[in-house]
Amino acid sequence: MGRQYLRPQYLRDVATHYCAGCGHGILHRIVAEIIDELGIAESAVVIAPVGCAVVAYDYWAIDCAEAAHGRALAVATGIKRVEPDKIVFTYQGDGDLAAIGTAETIHAANRGENLTVVFVNNAVYGMTGGQMAPTTLLSQKTATTPRGRQAATEGYPLKISEMLALLNGVYSVERTAVNSPKEVFNTRRAIKEAFMNQMEHKGFSIVEVLSMCPTYWDKSPVEAARWISDEMVKYFPLGKLK
Repeated sequence: MGRQYLRPQYLRDVATHYCAGCGHGILHRIVAEIIDELGIAESAVVIAPVGCAVVAYDYWAIDCAEAAHGRALAVATGIKRVEPDKIVFTYQGDGDLAAIGTAETIHAANRGENLTVVFVNNAVYGMTGGQMAPTTLLSQKTATTPRGRQAATEGYPLKISEMLALLNGVYSVERTAVNSPKEVFNTRRAIKEAFMNQMEHKGFSIVEVLSMCPTYWDKSPVEAARWISDEMVKYFPLGKLK
């Protein structure tokens, strides 16, 4: 009998609010599968961000806490220090983690907090209307860069993973994607490793995941998946950074 791909135990059977072709649904399933596989549902705590994944707690049947915009890693630090045996992770977009939450991200990483971070990079603010994000590519059009992002006026896209890899407190940094079956499997491996790092008390681990946003990229789901391979990985190369 062939393998059956059933709904993970801790992924709720509810309708999604995400747009067609969005990568968040893929990542929600990946995280739920890993929680099932590692048997950590009773000890797992996720910190939901402000952003497209603001209601992540609607999809995972585990303990969740909401954080103010950008403060997910500050909240995660507090929970982990009070409950060190919990498996605490944040699930954050580029605006939450790399813009308003830059300070919290860098200092939690620099302290070497024993946390796991799933960083979803879709190069745009998705929840608030498609504005430019720190990771928006040069020449990419957004609601606030209608002629395309220009280095002279908006600066360069922020390579947050490369920055974090320089910090002594960081144990593991990897960048993956979810735009093809091959990359989905690789992302699953990387996130599972990041959880295991925390379980083995190795310190701060982050997986940056390049994800599709067809709505605010003004592309079809197929075109959006292709755009990651054709454009995003040129500036954000995939692989293990640390």
